[in-house]
Amino acid sequence: MRRFRLPLRLVCLVAIALVLASPSRAEGVAGHWEGAIELPGQKLGITVDLSVADGALSGTMGVPAQQLASVPLVNCALSVDAVKFTMQGIPGDPTFDGKLSADGKTIAGTFTQGGQSFPFSLTAGAAAAEKTTGALDGFDAVVTKTIADWDTPGVAIAIVRDGKVVWANGFGKRDVARDLPVTTKTLFAIGSTTKAFTTFVMGTLVDEGKLAWDVPVRTYLPKFALEDPVASEHITPRDLVTHRSGLPRHDLLWYNNTTMSRDEMVAHLAHLPPSAQLREKFQYNNLMFLTAGQLIAKITGGPWEDAVRARIFEPLGMTASNFSVVDSQKSDDFAKPYDRRDEKTVEIPFRDITGISAAGAINSNVEDLAKWAIVQLGQVKVAGKDVISAATLAELHRPQMVTGDPQLRPEISSASYALGWFVDSYRGHIRVHHGGAIDGFGAFVCLLPNDGLAIVSLENKSYNGVLNVLTETAIDRILGLSPIDWSADGLSKIKAGEAAAKDAKAKKETVRRTGTSPAHALAEYAGVYENEGYGPATVRIDGTALTFSYNGIEAPLSHWHYEVFAAGKNPKDPVLEDQKILFRTDFKGNVSAFEAAFEPATDPIVFKKRPDARLSDPAYLGRFLGRYDLASQQLTIGLKGNALTATLPGQPTYDLVPDLGDEFNIKGLTGYSARFVVDAKGSVTSVQLIQPEGVFTAKKIE
Repeated sequence: MRRFRLPLRLVCLVAIALVLASPSRAEGVAGHWEGAIELPGQKLGITVDLSVADGALSGTMGVPAQQLASVPLVNCALSVDAVKFTMQGIPGDPTFDGKLSADGKTIAGTFTQGGQSFPFSLTAGAAAAEKTTGALDGFDAVVTKTIADWDTPGVAIAIVRDGKVVWANGFGKRDVARDLPVTTKTLFAIGSTTKAFTTFVMGTLVDEGKLAWDVPVRTYLPKFALEDPVASEHITPRDLVTHRSGLPRHDLLWYNNTTMSRDEMVAHLAHLPPSAQLREKFQYNNLMFLTAGQLIAKITGGPWEDAVRARIFEPLGMTASNFSVVDSQKSDDFAKPYDRRDEKTVEIPFRDITGISAAGAINSNVEDLAKWAIVQLGQVKVAGKDVISAATLAELHRPQMVTGDPQLRPEISSASYALGWFVDSYRGHIRVHHGGAIDGFGAFVCLLPNDGLAIVSLENKSYNGVLNVLTETAIDRILGLSPIDWSADGLSKIKAGEAAAKDAKAKKETVRRTGTSPAHALAEYAGVYENEGYGPATVRIDGTALTFSYNGIEAPLSHWHYEVFAAGKNPKDPVLEDQKILFRTDFKGNVSAFEAAFEPATDPIVFKKRPDARLSDPAYLGRFLGRYDLASQQLTIGLKGNALTATLPGQPTYDLVPDLGDEFNIKGLTGYSARFVVDAKGSVTSVQLIQPEGVFTAKKIE
């Protein structure tokens, strides 16, 4: 027997006809109806909302399991007790043919499609939106108490049910010093919840045939490269946005980086070490989403921001949302950022992350994000036009990669990653969600598609879990689940974590080797160091102290033990605090490099010390030019572009490559170098040719 297969989208943006003829009983069918089609081995839930205006019946229909909500109904009518729903545009002419019960409380009958028939029934009842509102009575007080317990300045929450915003409110302060309240219009940084916007735009490009998920990225970005040549050839757009590139986070490359362009950061990926093979395991990576944003820019011919604005913000009416905390601060209603430091919550500076763009740069409010959530729940038609196809939206929510995270509670399954979303099961309900965290802000967008429910929440404190607590508390109320004190559970874990961290910090000195000292004078550690992947870092000497600087973030640097130094506390920006720096000495005795655990999942990252910039300046190099007497042979030092050359009779001309000090390595000869000798007046008197067997001196010929 051929198994019945329901179309992928039962009501995929089609006009639905309720063929009914007599208005005499129209009042009896007005209201909310819930029910199901009895398919083999399963029930497919459906909802219908009907209303009456000027004697005419109209309404909407939803299929929660297929993420469809508020699908318009047309040509509605009623004939005595017969009710007939004919769906247009679906293969097999699907039809609902039923009868309205005498008490007007049920509609039951037969669903027919492609010659096969199945029972269906609908029951009149309170609309889900109405029931949701009732379930949230007293929730305001719960939120107020929770944010006080969690020492969170402010929170905004919006709840969507069956295509409608049923509850929205702001709590606490968006600006503590000025005593300004959070409202539903208050702008917050939403961090990594931005990722779903990036994949949504990619989905619209897939719909238009301009992008394919499973072709090499080099199809669109020919110069794209990773350190692993095999991964470079085979990585796809789907891989970029499912965290399976083989690269760990490497976040310090982009964090606070205001000097590299987005294209330059993507180019630096070729020099970042992987920690796994392509598709081997889940490793969260913001730089891959940055790459996805640049891929969008290449296809659309404009920056990522323009694509998001044109394909999401404008169609959905998200008029307050923006891409920069600088723009947020031009608004009349924006939240200040706060963080917990030294056991208290304090205001901190905004962190501009426009450089990482597609991975986390959006700022928004709950009013705008509620519009976004309605589309994510399946209402893809906006102003009569699809903003994305229903099939592509389903693909964005489909699990792609197992995260490997353990299941910490029986109520919540371990998660998989979809395209810009995490997917798990919350107390038996499928959940699609993503959090966002950036300095001073947190965000959580949570969808329960089978329940037609979405909750968006924002806070102006570095993400600490309070939004999960509020979201899960709200879900329990709305779905009528037995209550769990998520707040008490979360606070106990935070307190335990803080106690463990305090104890660990107290023991920090126990792994330090005492009685050691640096091998060099402090001034010798100063300089600019560079890594091909991470770019430059600077060690500066101020009097008798060293300062370490990377991407504009500074920290004092003090001797830890041997050639290891430790970054100290910077109250304004603690990112580098406790970072250990191991300096290397070369064969010549120079401080030539340092290594640091910038990415814990790989070997330490090595930064090599740059030669003095003057050694590549033709104006400075001019002092070395001329003839030198080397054991009765004439050595000629010349200039080629911005580099010195050395020529001896009967030998080829050698290029001199700048090294540390006024010293140059002889290109192509390992262990051979040239060092110029300068007298007290600054005049060059000779050049020493350093070789494994000795040092030869050539005096300058006046």
